Amino acid sequence: MCPDTFGVGVRLTEEELRFLVHVPTDIDSGWTDPETFQSLVAEVVWERLDRRSVLETIATEYDTGDTVTLGTVTLDPDGSVVDCDLTIPRRSGDDER
Repeated sequence: MCPDTFGVGVRLTEEELRFLVHVPTDIDSGWTDPETFQSLVAEVVWERLDRRSVLETIATEYDTGDTVTLGTVTLDPDGSVVDCDLTIPRRSGDDER
C-alpha cells in the first residue's frame, strides 16, 4: 500500500467554516471508509495548527465563498502520518520576517 496525499482547506460560507479534504483521484484501495481518512486528516491538521487561531483568521480576513488552502497531509492507509506541509493563514497586517 502506498501513502496518499490529501489537500486540506477551509471554505467560508454564509453560515459556517467548512473543513475540506481534497481526495486524490488515484487513492489507495486500502482506504475503505471515507469518514476514516477524513477524520484522520482533520486530526493531523488540528494537532499541528491552532484551530481557534486559524478559524478566527479565516473568518475575519477572508470573504464568503473563499476557500483557504492550509496545505497537505500524507498518510499511509494504516493511519500513519508520512508527511505534512501545513501553513497558517496570514492576517493582512502581518509582515513577513
